[in-house]
Amino acid sequence: MKRYIICAVAMALSACSAKKTSSDVSFWLTKGDRSALLAKQDAVMNFTEVDNANPTITVDASKKFQSIDGFGYTLTGGSAGLIHAMAPAAQDSLLQNLFSTEKDGIGVSYIRVSIGASDMSADTFTYNDLPAGQTDVEQAKFSISKDMGALVPVLKKIIAIQPNIKILGSPWSPPTWMKTNNNFKGGSLKPEYYQSYAKYFVKYIEAMKAQGITIDAITIQNEPLHPGNVPSMYMEAKDQAIFIKTALGPLFKSSGIKTKIILYDHNADRPDYPLDILNDPEAKPYIDGSAFHLYAGKISALTAVHNVHPDKNLYFTEQWVGGPGKFDEDLKWHVSTLIIGATRNWSRNVLEWNLAADPSYGPHTKGGCVTCLGALTISPEVSKNVAYYVIGHASKFVSPGSKRIASDITGDLQNVAFETPEGKTVLIVANVNSEEQTFNIRSKGKAVTAVLAGGAVGTFVW
Repeated sequence: MKRYIICAVAMALSACSAKKTSSDVSFWLTKGDRSALLAKQDAVMNFTEVDNANPTITVDASKKFQSIDGFGYTLTGGSAGLIHAMAPAAQDSLLQNLFSTEKDGIGVSYIRVSIGASDMSADTFTYNDLPAGQTDVEQAKFSISKDMGALVPVLKKIIAIQPNIKILGSPWSPPTWMKTNNNFKGGSLKPEYYQSYAKYFVKYIEAMKAQGITIDAITIQNEPLHPGNVPSMYMEAKDQAIFIKTALGPLFKSSGIKTKIILYDHNADRPDYPLDILNDPEAKPYIDGSAFHLYAGKISALTAVHNVHPDKNLYFTEQWVGGPGKFDEDLKWHVSTLIIGATRNWSRNVLEWNLAADPSYGPHTKGGCVTCLGALTISPEVSKNVAYYVIGHASKFVSPGSKRIASDITGDLQNVAFETPEGKTVLIVANVNSEEQTFNIRSKGKAVTAVLAGGAVGTFVW
């Protein structure tokens, strides 16, 4: 009998211990000193009646905002080439880690690709390059053969892992024979080729579809007000509006193309650019929304555009990390300004620039970016850089179809909250102060207490 009593007591203590260590909230942490890198914490965080003087973030799921399409990167031609060159087992392991939602995967759900070459491709090209003096208005010689070596095979592997991934295509330049200067750098699209260039987009979408790759959306021109990149093209708002309403929009409609048309794709200092086009009643019906970068301006410009045209969507499509970077400062800025700031200003996605580069920040074109630090450095060993963790703090937890919900900004605790389709609540917090901060998270009338080191980022899920 004594033995049975001892066993019963032991079982009760074990049960109490198990109950005591269970947690209502799961918590993943990244610190600026890299001592924690998207690491799940053992902290026990249970919702109770909390009464203390700590600052409190109140999450209110009754107030819902935009749906989320996803978080991810630009899969540049250079990135695809580096990944494709990896040993098969290493390549498969990397892609599982990036795009799977299982085990240690970070569940990247949105990627951007270049239509033709970007400045992070090994060389300049389009899908219809011709000898000097020749033209092909009907796009009869169009071919994505340059993408068949690496980009298309890598995309097919990504889609096998993440079948519903959203893919955005952006051109850096049309074929040079369409441009005023016949050059990959700068110049403008000649109006006589507007119809032909619209066919170029349709051919691209159809060619990718034939490979099993659905292009969810396109932008008209990467950074249309920056003609100094290689490749690049200058395109004013009035010209983009004419191209959409007279060529691209009507051809998409008549061809049954469902791919979204997204405007601008440049810095937040010029919200007048997308607004001018959205204010055109002939162009607006063809447009899904506007895309922004943040090399100039303030992230609040997205809300300024939303307030004028709340029926149109907003996207954040590019931000680089300048190599070699400062992990602590880059982590704090990118999470607080983009993951938190862009989504709090109505963006449906957040994309970091350049998924992968080699140790010399290549490959890139002559005249392209020479210090763009990839989310990954592949040499061929893989090193994970700050953008990997910036995106991972959102992509791993905020699945497509999630809704942004209300949460209070308190002091230096920048944050954003989401409700997932699975019914989970996700709160991402960046402590932009240099000092450790203890704070409360309140939801449905109860609260838990959390601690974040100075400059640290936490994702809390319940």
